[in-house]
Amino acid sequence: MTSSSPPPIALTIAGSDCCSGAGIQADLKTFTHHRVHGLTALTCVVAENPREVLSIHEVPVLTLQHQLKALLDTYPVGAIKTGMLYSRPHIIAIAEILKETQRPLIIDPVMVATSGSSLIDQAAIETYKDDLFPLAALLTPNLPEASTILGRTIQTLDEMEAACSEIATTYSTSCLLKGGHLSDSNNNHPDEIIDILYHQGELTHFQHAHFDIPCTHGTGCTLSAAITAHLATGETLPKSCQKSIDWLQNVIRSSHRWLAKDKDALYGLNHWA
Repeated sequence: MTSSSPPPIALTIAGSDCCSGAGIQADLKTFTHHRVHGLTALTCVVAENPREVLSIHEVPVLTLQHQLKALLDTYPVGAIKTGMLYSRPHIIAIAEILKETQRPLIIDPVMVATSGSSLIDQAAIETYKDDLFPLAALLTPNLPEASTILGRTIQTLDEMEAACSEIATTYSTSCLLKGGHLSDSNNNHPDEIIDILYHQGELTHFQHAHFDIPCTHGTGCTLSAAITAHLATGETLPKSCQKSIDWLQNVIRSSHRWLAKDKDALYGLNHWA
């Protein structure tokens, strides 16, 4: 690509995070780092910080669909990701439009914030599974999200492998199951964390270091956005996952730290790492 060539384009369909650690803001920072032009379709406005979610305001469904049509009818989008969708009507509206496109779709099934606050209503979960998951090229759940999807707890590496395979085969897609919560379920913090990819019938383990950082707000959004950016450039899915996981480790390792008014530390990802 020459300096005068336009960059690849990626589209994120997600919520706005006012502290810019997650959501649309994190996705755009990630796209920019990877030299991909980012388009956005906003689903909701979230008043939050790394500690708590104060309120969620939904964008009207028709406005969401207008955003998608305006972008997909105009730009040569290379890849699409979804983040926080929140409600059943939003998911149905998105699926109606995305089922007509052939672009690779990465679904980060955002259900619970790092702070523990719910980010989706219960009626939306089954709609996710029925209408949107079958359209995906890749699902990127963490362990709590995978447990919600499957209706059972996941506490061991063997259970992770089985869950990853089951999610992928059930929805005829690939699945990257993130293992960061496995240490929490066992009440310890191992030196390494394992993420598992099920792709075209094969399981691949990605091992990386565990960093003892109190807040990792936005890591899921950032990882799925990086994968989407790589896919938009034409990279293969396994390579996109590997490169994105490696990059995210540097992002976490170089996290910024601020002191809040109460002198407690706030942490933010360094998307330019």
